[in-house]
Formats: sequence, structure tokens, C-alpha cells
Amino acid sequence: MKLFLFLLGILLSNQTLEAQKQRALDFLKADISIHIDSSSRSIGGNVHYTFKALSKVDSVFLDAQNMSFSEVSLNNRSVKYTYDGKKLGLSKKMKAGKTYSLSIHFNAVPRQTVYFIGWDDNIPDNNQIWTQGQGKYSSHWLPSFDDMNEKVIFNMDLTFDKNYEIIANGKLERTEEKEGLKTWSFRMNKPMSSYLLAFAIGNYNRKELISSSGIPLELYYLPKDSLCAEPTYRYTRRIFDFLEEEIGFSYPWQNYKQVPVRDFLYAGMENTGTTIFSEAFVIDSTAFKDKNYVNVNAHELAHQWFGNLVTEGSGEHHWLHEGFATFYAYLAEKDIFGEEYFYWRLYDTAKQLEDLEQESRGDALTNPKAGSLTFYEKGAWALYILYQDLGEKNFKKGIRSYLEKYQYQNVTIDEFIAEMEDAGGKDLLAFREEWLEDDDFPFDEVKKRLIKASRPIKDFFDLQKEMTSSSDQDEAILDRYWTATDSEELKKRIILKYHKSLSNEFLKKAFDSQKLKIRQALSAVISPVPSELRTAYEGLLKEDSYITVENAFYQLWIQFPESRPKYLDMTAEVEGFPNKNIRLLWLLLAVLTRDYLSEEDKQLYTLELVGYTSPQYSFEIRQNAFQLLNEVQGLTDSNLVDLINASAHHSWQFRKFARRLLDKLLEDDKQKERLLRLSQGLNDRETRYLKSKISKK
Repeated sequence: MKLFLFLLGILLSNQTLEAQKQRALDFLKADISIHIDSSSRSIGGNVHYTFKALSKVDSVFLDAQNMSFSEVSLNNRSVKYTYDGKKLGLSKKMKAGKTYSLSIHFNAVPRQTVYFIGWDDNIPDNNQIWTQGQGKYSSHWLPSFDDMNEKVIFNMDLTFDKNYEIIANGKLERTEEKEGLKTWSFRMNKPMSSYLLAFAIGNYNRKELISSSGIPLELYYLPKDSLCAEPTYRYTRRIFDFLEEEIGFSYPWQNYKQVPVRDFLYAGMENTGTTIFSEAFVIDSTAFKDKNYVNVNAHELAHQWFGNLVTEGSGEHHWLHEGFATFYAYLAEKDIFGEEYFYWRLYDTAKQLEDLEQESRGDALTNPKAGSLTFYEKGAWALYILYQDLGEKNFKKGIRSYLEKYQYQNVTIDEFIAEMEDAGGKDLLAFREEWLEDDDFPFDEVKKRLIKASRPIKDFFDLQKEMTSSSDQDEAILDRYWTATDSEELKKRIILKYHKSLSNEFLKKAFDSQKLKIRQALSAVISPVPSELRTAYEGLLKEDSYITVENAFYQLWIQFPESRPKYLDMTAEVEGFPNKNIRLLWLLLAVLTRDYLSEEDKQLYTLELVGYTSPQYSFEIRQNAFQLLNEVQGLTDSNLVDLINASAHHSWQFRKFARRLLDKLLEDDKQKERLLRLSQGLNDRETRYLKSKISKK
């Protein structure tokens, strides 16, 4: 044990010494020139760093994951280097105050961070390549810095097939074609952390806008999604203009680009000037009413100030990124959708945080290991409280001062609080203790503020209290509140929470309202459908809402077998969301409906349904198809092969789903035998994983 502690001490001492030496260097600029090879999934080229020695130092270290190097030179002279698979180091005495140049010729086959999508199929225009640095992972494709505190001006030359489009950080200064290849040259004029480096490659078209302040906005989309470009990017210029005005600090980068990609790991990522987001948000005008890109759009844009311009110094200051982006996204939605929408959004997040606390899973905002709900939603609430307590004028003054003082630097919570105290002339110790350092979420205080701010929310709290304390009939209470309000959101919540207390007559009145949110709620909770409401409920199949149509279609098909052909005919041309929620359900129910299809059509539709588990589709479509087939029809051999493929998918959410389903199937001996037989046709990685799972059963 003593030997272990001794060796650990040496290791930690070496790491500390290495970090101290690195802080003695200030990397100023990086000129990157790389070639992306889709066939070998590799990236090769060189990076030329310019840095200054702030004090005497005798070594330089860069993070570089699983790379090979053909040459490393300092001030144009080759130097010896060390490399352990993770860090590139070179020893050289450097003088304080002197500027040096470091050139590295490298090749990388990234195991993560760079994702090659669609290159294994033969579908035209299905190929994409994109990056996701998220904190500290850009070192998988570029010798760089797994440290947010190192800010550098990055310029990139990227070479690839001329038939594609490349989007990356910075301003596109020029392009050059040679022998079927094209080089895109992007230049930046301000420093940023390397985790925000990004590029995306695909067959993109773009829509160009200009903000009120003159910033170019480039909105990318695939040709097949041309009709979705407007609803997807709806309000983008308004959001941009609003945030510049609300934050009170000019957008800090040369331009702003947004690029949707398939099978993205998250909703979006705020790479400097170049947000990459999930294709799941590329929607039509009907889907816009149910699920749109507005919040994610505003959230990632807000990060261009909070996270990119000013960057956390370490994990305990992560609130300065996510809480701020969430708060300003809510303000943007308030500007677009109104105050009532804003306060109900705050109410919903407050309830989530209250539930989290009741499960003893609440966290302080200063805890670097806190969950997303804490950093995002509790963080937004903390800023809302600060906004109210300081007043709009002082809050905005503090934000401007904070951004001006720490622009292109790293920050701490202490530094932010100091700026807000100066702006408001107020000690924020109590705020800090309650909102930043306490694990608990002060729901009672939040409730008081919501009641004061929103009459519909006050009515909802009053209604809940009266339903548990009054001797009046439930429906009489509910009818009184329903009649007294014009709030569609309040009426929706009355339906969702109290539908079992409502008579058919009351529900008929709700149907007659013709309000989308109310009818959507009705589609979700009425089961079984009373015969008196059947006609009204069937009307939901024509609703301009994919959620409503899916709920109503399934419920009606189950309950009224004699009318199944009619319901199928009414929904035959509806695809639904990007995950094809209605199309997949329609295919399954059409195949199961007796005498609806000819044998030939039944085979065609079955093949279509079964085929949606294939890797050629987005993981959202695949997961939807796996669920439907497994629950109702069973998985074919091809589906099982696709499931094994999915168990190694780069998206952790989808991979987790696939592995859970695979574990469940392996509990059945017959399914285990099928999987063993199918393993003969798998690749090495899939075979190893499957056999490791089977050996544990």
C-alpha cells in the first residue's frame, strides 16, 4: 500500500509540474491544414502553433489521442519528441518573453469526436462527416489542448471531395480545387477554446440572412429538406436580434452558421460561430406546433456569449455556461410566444426540480458533478431570481460589465458575482448560499413568485388546493375555473390532470373549443373513447398536430375494429415527425388489419417496416421501428443483425436502448440460439460484443 501511495504521489507530482510548465506558455495562434479521408476514416495533415513563453520553461505538451507523427519541429528545426498515445511532449529550453513556432505533421484515425455517417451504404446524398468536441475531445483529431483555459485563434484549411460542402468555424476566405479535391480555407480573428473547434461535411444547401447588426447568418439544410428549411429555422433572425439587444453586448464572432446532422449525440452543440444540431429538429410546419427548434436554436446561440466568449475556468463553474444559455433561451421564447408560455415553462421546470429534490437527487450549482437538470434548469431559475432581485437595468448592466471585462478569457462564479454586486450595489451572499451552494430547490419561494407573475398559474395552484379541500363536486369546481379563464395552457392542464373527474358533456365542450393544445391533451388521456364522443374523437385524425394524430389513430384502431380501414385510409399519407412516428405505426397496423391489404401489398409494407431498423436510417427512426416490431410482431433475422449493430452505435442513448433490448432477448434460449447463428455474419467488433453478452447468460 505504501509503495502504491508513493508511486501515486510521483504521478500526481509529475502531472502538477507538467501543468505548471504548460501555464508558462501562451498559445496564440494555430494554422491547421488537414485532409479528411472517408475511406480510411482518417485525418492527416499539419498544425502550426505560435506561442509565447511567459517564463523560462524546458518542455511543451499537447494532447493527442492515438495519433502518429511524421515530423515535429520547433522554429523550423526538427526536434525529438515523446508520445505515450495521449500526450505529445518535447523538451527544449525556452526563454521568457520569446515567441516560438511549433509544427506538427500528424495522422489520426479518431475513435470518437469525428463521425463518418452513411459511408457504408449506397444511398445518394446520405454521407456526412461531423465533429463533436464537447469539453475536451478535439484532441482525437488535432494535437491540441484538453483544457478550456487555453484560448487560441484557430485557422483551418480543410481538403475533401469537391462535390461536398464543408462548414467550419470562422470566415470562409477562399476555396481552391485541384484533381477532384477542394480546399476550404476558414479564418478566425479571435481566440477560443479548442473544444469548440468543429467542421461538418455533407451535400448541403444554405439559406442566407443578415442580422440587424450586419452579422451574416448561414442556415444549412439537405436538398431533400428544402421545404423544411423555413419552419426549422423560423424566428432565427428574430432570436439573433433579440439576444444581441437583451444581452447588450455585440455578437462576438464574424458570422453564425447552423448545420443539422444525422445521429448527433445531443440536441445541439455551440461550436464557435458554427452550431451543429440534430436532424431530429428539421421539421415541417405541422411538426412545428408540436416540437420545434426554437429553444435549442436560442440556447446554442446564447452560448456564443456564455461559454464561447467567456468560458468556465473549471467544472464547478459550469453554471456560467448552461444556466445562462437556458435562461436566455427562455427569454427569447418569451419574446416570440408570449409571457404565459414563459411562465408555464418556468413552472414545469420548477416541478421537475422539486421532484428531483424529493428523490434526494438535488445538487448545488457549484457541484461539478451535478446533473443536467441542475445546471440547465436550476441555473436558469437562479438567473431569473437574480434578474428580479437586482432589477432589469442593474442586471443588464452587470451582464455587460461581466462580458466586457472577461471577453475571450476564462471565468469563475466569484468573478461573475462580483460584477453583479457592483452593478446592483447589493451584497449577493444570501443569493449565492441559497441558489448556488445549497442542494435544495426553494420551491415555496418559486411558487410565490410564479403566483405573483402569472394569473393562470395562480389559478392552477388555487384549483389544486380547492380540489383537495372543497366539499363541492369535482366537476363543478373544474367547470368554474374552465369558464373563468381564457388560458389554453390552463385548460390543457385541467384535461391532463383531472380528466377522470370530467363528464362526457364537459369533454364534448373541450372538443368543441378547437384549440390545438386542448385537443392534443384530449387525444392523450381519453381511453376508452365513449360512444358519445366517438365522432368528436375521430375529428382528431384531421388535426394539424402529429402528436394528436398518432394518439387518436392508435386509440381508434384498437377500440373500433369495424372502422379500421377508414382510419387507415385517413392516415395513409402521413409521415409524422422526422422519426416517422405515424408512418411506422401505420405500416404495423395496416399489416395487422385483416383484409385491408392484398398479399402483395402486405409483403411490401412488411418489408418497408422491417427495413427501418437498418443503419441507413437515423437512430430515432431505427429505435421507433425496433420498439414497434419487438412489442407486436417480433424481430426478423435482419432486425436482430441491425440490433447488434445498434449496440455499438456512437450515440450513447441509442446504444443503451439497443443493449437493453438485446439483454432482454438473450433471456430466451430460442432467441439466444438465433443470435449465435447470426453472429457468423457479423464484423469482429459486433461478434466480440455479442459473444461476451451470451457468455454471461
